[in-house]
Amino acid sequence: MKKKISLLLVGAIMLINSTLKADEGMWLLPLLNQLNIKQMKQEGLKLSAEDIYNINNSSLKDAIVIFGGGCTGEIISEQGLILTNHHCGYGSIQRHSTPAHDYLKDGFWAKSFEEEIPTPGLSVTFLVRLDDVTNQVNAVLNAQMTEEEREKAITKVSEEIANKAKEGNGYRTTVRSFFGGNQFFLLVYEVYNDVRMVGAPPSSIGKYGADTDNWMWPRHTGDFSIFRVYASKDNKPAEFSKENVPYKPKKALTVSIKGVKKDDLTMILGYPGRTQRYMTSMELESLMKITNANRIYIRGIRQDILLKDMLADRTINIQYASKYAGSSNYWKNSIGQNKALKRLKVYDEKVQVEQKFTAWLNAEPKRKEKYGECLGLIKEGVDGTKDYSHVTQYISEALTRGTELISIASIAENLKLDLDSNKTDKIGKDIAMMKRRAKGFYKDYSASTDRKVAKAMFRIFYENVDKKYQPEIFQTIESKYNKNFDQFVDNMFDNSIFSDSTKLYEFLAKPDIQVLNNDPAFVAASSINSKLNEFFKLQEPFAAKLSKGRRLFIAGILEMNQGKAMYPDANSTMRLTYGQVKDYYPMDAVHYDFLTTLDGVMEKEDPDNWEFVVPEKLKELYKAKDYGRYGVNGKMPVAFISTNDITGGNSGSPVLNGNGELIGTAFDGNWEAMSGDIVFEKQLQRCINVDVRYTLFIIDKYAGATRLINEMKIVQ
Repeated sequence: MKKKISLLLVGAIMLINSTLKADEGMWLLPLLNQLNIKQMKQEGLKLSAEDIYNINNSSLKDAIVIFGGGCTGEIISEQGLILTNHHCGYGSIQRHSTPAHDYLKDGFWAKSFEEEIPTPGLSVTFLVRLDDVTNQVNAVLNAQMTEEEREKAITKVSEEIANKAKEGNGYRTTVRSFFGGNQFFLLVYEVYNDVRMVGAPPSSIGKYGADTDNWMWPRHTGDFSIFRVYASKDNKPAEFSKENVPYKPKKALTVSIKGVKKDDLTMILGYPGRTQRYMTSMELESLMKITNANRIYIRGIRQDILLKDMLADRTINIQYASKYAGSSNYWKNSIGQNKALKRLKVYDEKVQVEQKFTAWLNAEPKRKEKYGECLGLIKEGVDGTKDYSHVTQYISEALTRGTELISIASIAENLKLDLDSNKTDKIGKDIAMMKRRAKGFYKDYSASTDRKVAKAMFRIFYENVDKKYQPEIFQTIESKYNKNFDQFVDNMFDNSIFSDSTKLYEFLAKPDIQVLNNDPAFVAASSINSKLNEFFKLQEPFAAKLSKGRRLFIAGILEMNQGKAMYPDANSTMRLTYGQVKDYYPMDAVHYDFLTTLDGVMEKEDPDNWEFVVPEKLKELYKAKDYGRYGVNGKMPVAFISTNDITGGNSGSPVLNGNGELIGTAFDGNWEAMSGDIVFEKQLQRCINVDVRYTLFIIDKYAGATRLINEMKIVQ
């Protein structure tokens, strides 16, 4: 069964651009035959395009999963064993950890199927197929539509297409836009909800180097964890049950311990989250000066407070480990991205692209008529939303997400509305929802820590947001508390039912509208959310201009580059990227090799620094050079770098050799090329991967989990 690819898409990208680097690109799997396979074979690929993507027979794509909501994983055994990153499994590892069973600190290894830990809320998603439906969507559109009319028409026809595709099969279906709304594909998925934790190294291995080494090379982190997907006895998706059995995959990856050498072909299949390679200079300036700058400042303050409490109290450390890691990851990413964008003069490069595009437009009246307004629309959209973008980000980073008390108090909004309206049929559902949310929230919540954070967050919001944009609650802080933020926050925490789970559950047993109306945290949350919704409304007309401008600009870029290979921005759909194992020179007179070893772990060891503590067992194995079949020439490889084009969401993706065998797991990018989401830098951009030999060494020699090794097909 072969699906037709739209003529517009193929026409825009049919031939390889001689100036496009082979390593650049997040390629759509159905187009590999037309665009990439010839070049890939020249570089060492031994497979056909059908071996990689096939909807009639098993192929590599059947071994790749969306892991949870934002990572990639791969099937590595015929019994549904999943390999992903430690930081991808981190939330689950943290959720199962307690001071008595601290899997973050000590690691976890199930000795049998029975010991594998069910993880409610965690799912894995398999791609069934990807169909081009551009012609079907375009059939309901016309040039006279407003952006709002266009979006409504797209939504309606997309739902029709998706609903038809899932009739009688239980699949999850969706239609996604590509190339800024110029192309559309139907994605058909199969979701498995019974996923169990099988193994994880201690954080001293899986998170070695922590924040200091994050986004850095050379790297010495064993960033992996192991899970297993379970299915019904007929191998179908099923909710957790003791009757479920390990999933039998259509495809399981073969694991190679032959190792890597410079210039070896590397392929990565996974789910890159979001890139903005078609971003204009105007949008780039806003990203750097508003989005990244705000994130760096706000999260930096909050994380300092969290980390101080985490290091002082192991219980708080466990509670906040996953939240801190997630926040810190993109805080440091924003720092590195701004530095790289400035260093590489990406703004100037974008201006040059726009100048070339404008010259191309002006050379032909029909082009100018078709695309001439796009850059003006983008400028209007960016300029019109600058102030709103600043304040909405401050509300999100500092208040609705940064202050957890505001976050939990916000969940009572629907209950208040239904109590006000006396909708007794809905009140019970509201209470049930709040209880579910509260159960997970309070398990990982320290009111004393959040109180400290809130004092800082409310203060910096007041200091950095113009008064005319501030929620009404800040007028109360001025008038009633004389701008004493500590006093305001102390009153809020001392008198709110949301600062304590016992108080909240007592309230939910007998909900009273007056209690909510007088609760200081709920009053603050309502004020903040009301202002946020107001700003969202004000941004809508500018967002419409941005959307139209981007769509026309990208369509014009495609037409201007017709006959050259073009790939769409990442949008959390499966992509393939290919490159080579390669060293690099980050700056003058500095050279970074492509491989690190366990020697580097020991060189970085610092028992007085939690980021660089080395487990005793690992030191013993190193001293004895007891590496089994995974070491080479007396060394134990740990990580390697390649020129693959990846971004967030690719974490956990399999790194494959020319035979399609697993040689590593992608987990990071390098500091010098943090501009990678905006522009690909061939000389500098590197993907950092855990060498699968280190993964197997930790499982086998360190953890003694040989039952997992025995499941895998390993070639040498």
